[in-house]
Amino acid sequence: MIDHWLGKVLDAIDAQDLWKDTAVILCTDHGHYLGEKDIWGKPAVPLYETLARIPLMIAMPGVAAGTCDALTTSVDIFATLADLFGVSGQIRQKTHGRSLLPLLSGVQFSIRDWILAGVWGREVHYIDSWIKYARAPVAKNAPLSMWSNRWSTMPTHFLNREHEIPLPDDRAVLDRMPGSKVPVIRQMWDASDHVPYWAFARFSGHHLYDLEDDPGEEHNLAGGAREGDAVYMLREALKSVDAPEEQFQRLGLD
Repeated sequence: MIDHWLGKVLDAIDAQDLWKDTAVILCTDHGHYLGEKDIWGKPAVPLYETLARIPLMIAMPGVAAGTCDALTTSVDIFATLADLFGVSGQIRQKTHGRSLLPLLSGVQFSIRDWILAGVWGREVHYIDSWIKYARAPVAKNAPLSMWSNRWSTMPTHFLNREHEIPLPDDRAVLDRMPGSKVPVIRQMWDASDHVPYWAFARFSGHHLYDLEDDPGEEHNLAGGAREGDAVYMLREALKSVDAPEEQFQRLGLD
């Protein structure tokens, strides 16, 4: 179905001769396990490459066909569009994206050294060109917090109320998104609160993989000599994006 309707879009661009002034960016939100590591779908597990290494294809006027192995992440697409339309300086919300235009023009061969990734309430992942480190909670999965001015728009018609993100209660306060003046509701939960099923699911400890020597992520190096460096890099990465203190507490990084 995706191939069929994407083909319709590409045919329309061909028919209207739009390639000369149209940028086309094709990506996806995540992958899907089809039995890899005995996993199916997208359950509550660390973000292995099957789920987290997603396709990104860009066609743009003046950009020659080719491939690029630079490290990128989904928020870079927003930064790219803002840069393309010349509005980067007008963005009210703080984001951590980096424009891909320097990569597409060949001016730069990389735009970032690392990325952070994860699912709310689960492991936080530090990923660079060499390693992936998934840090799980060190004790109970708390404290957890939500910082948002739009609590949730995800359709959850198949879930019970107890399995969704909890609603704000009398502990909610008005705060500012870290590094920004944008007002948000900040809600804290502790270990006694019922959290969504994906955050409630069992953790399998920390995971550390050498992506260069072990691209299949078969050998977990957590607990070995290299984890100390990974912990340091994750902590510094979280500091650089103004991560809230409760995140450091939950992961045992404070």
